[in-house]
Amino acid sequence: MAPSQAKSSEKQTILVLGDSLSAGYNIPLEKGWVNLLRQKLQKDNPEVKVINASVSGDTTGQGLARLKPLLEEHQPDLVILELGGNDGLRGIAPPLIKRNLQSMIEMAKSSGAKVLLLGIQILPNYGKRYTEAFEQNYQELAAENNIDLIPFFLKGVGGNDELMQKDGIHPNEQAQPILLNNILVKW
Repeated sequence: MAPSQAKSSEKQTILVLGDSLSAGYNIPLEKGWVNLLRQKLQKDNPEVKVINASVSGDTTGQGLARLKPLLEEHQPDLVILELGGNDGLRGIAPPLIKRNLQSMIEMAKSSGAKVLLLGIQILPNYGKRYTEAFEQNYQELAAENNIDLIPFFLKGVGGNDELMQKDGIHPNEQAQPILLNNILVKW
């Protein structure tokens, strides 16, 4: 159930499982998109809980290892899955990335949660074939699992020097509302 569909008195829990893009790398946590989401949703429904279980540097394999206890502890209604960028930076094979994401989607759905998948695009350093296979994972997973997808989570941010930190990888504080809006299009 998307938050906009929730009744104002309905308690709802959202679990965000991601990497540095969601953990708020090098910016104040209260300024990160996950906290902005929490603030926005709690205006209409103070009962909404948003848990940020994101860890900078996490890969899909690490996220998979952490997901089961998170689901058991928080029993979320919605899991926002934002992983894969670090896999791409490390050149991990796209089929392994897809298997890990598929396992997380299945685990979340089996727990009764809906899933919102945030797609990532990577720099073309590994060549066209790798880049296309990497990006296609997200499209295929969304279609095969009948889940919502944000095709490019960093849309409007990635490649814009004014919205990126000096490392060129991580969005800065000014980019966080844009990232939030990229997600809210599905709600």
